[in-house]
Amino acid sequence: MKHTYILTGMTCGGCVASVEKYLSEIKQITHVAIDLEKGEAEITMTSHVTTEILQKALPEKYTITEKVVEKTAIASVVTGFSLEEEKTKFQQLKPLFLILFYITTAGVLLNYKNWSWESFMFDFMGLFYIVFSFFKMLDLKGFPESFRMYDPLAKKVPFYGWIYPFIETALGLMFLLRFELNIALWITLIVLGITTIGVTKTLLDKKSIRCACSGTALKLPMTEATFIENAIMIIMAILMLTNIL
Repeated sequence: MKHTYILTGMTCGGCVASVEKYLSEIKQITHVAIDLEKGEAEITMTSHVTTEILQKALPEKYTITEKVVEKTAIASVVTGFSLEEEKTKFQQLKPLFLILFYITTAGVLLNYKNWSWESFMFDFMGLFYIVFSFFKMLDLKGFPESFRMYDPLAKKVPFYGWIYPFIETALGLMFLLRFELNIALWITLIVLGITTIGVTKTLLDKKSIRCACSGTALKLPMTEATFIENAIMIIMAILMLTNIL
């Protein structure tokens, strides 16, 4: 069941990430989607959770109240039609697919004259890191809060979440400049491996939260987005290490 609430006290992406974190910790809640501009939260629950319980889960600076349902919305429920159709998985992941398309195209254009799969893959990985670190840089305050919701190392060492975008930028430059590629590939396996462990645990707990791979600029479902991102980079890193070692 889904319920929409009015949330006050949020001022930035960091606030959104914090509220999502606190509400997602409630056992009956499986998904939290927050619209900062509207000041609303759509919460999916396995069983009803009272507003009082929701409020207690949040810091004092945030206030949550149930949104008054308009008559048109009630009519849509009675007739069995929703006013706005729920987005399909493809629509949710469309920004990610577009990013991958542009990165792939750029990698091909950089290498089409003297084609080399190895060179293409290094350019792809470099551009991948640079592009995704850019999105994270747009909200350096909000990203660590989103990232620590599922990354084990960021949970234990908060500072890791703050420097992660810079680690991605450094890795991207290493791949593009062909500098210490062996080290960059091993770091890629370790860093993304840690994140994948956290994602797997979150999935086993049946929690659905926003992916932080693109910072807080894009709202991507963590399950699919993070696995697609990690799978591509981990597979490429393994293939490259197999050729180098």
